[in-house]
Amino acid sequence: MLITVKRDILVGLPLGDLIAYMEDFSTTEEWDPGTVRCVRVGEGPVREGAEWRNTSRFRGRTSDLLYRLDIREPGRLVFVGENKTVTATDDMTFTARSPTTTLLAYTASFRFKGLARLAAPFLRSEFERLGDEVAAQLPSAAGRRQG
Repeated sequence: MLITVKRDILVGLPLGDLIAYMEDFSTTEEWDPGTVRCVRVGEGPVREGAEWRNTSRFRGRTSDLLYRLDIREPGRLVFVGENKTVTATDDMTFTARSPTTTLLAYTASFRFKGLARLAAPFLRSEFERLGDEVAAQLPSAAGRRQG
């Protein structure tokens, strides 16, 4: 079963600055309320194939996912995280609205595996709540980092 949550988030940063902030997936610690810790695996420039170990808390439990940057195109980033119970995809599309403002179209999808699939229909409302929290936190977190 797939759960998908979409949010359009207006961020007071120029397009290039917001993309640079978001492509370092370790910043999820700052803008994703579910992320407890996110650390880059390896070194060097961020490019397709770069990986991060992400520890998230959801419904009182922590889980670890290994995320990789799957797509890095002008105006689009796609990260895919996996563990034994879920594949999570964060698809981000960026559009300049002004020289100092960017619209982020953010889609988070969760495909559950094994027995976890049985719980998926009951989790949609919690993922929607998390989507609202991301939309509320991300603009100020990105602005603090750039400030």
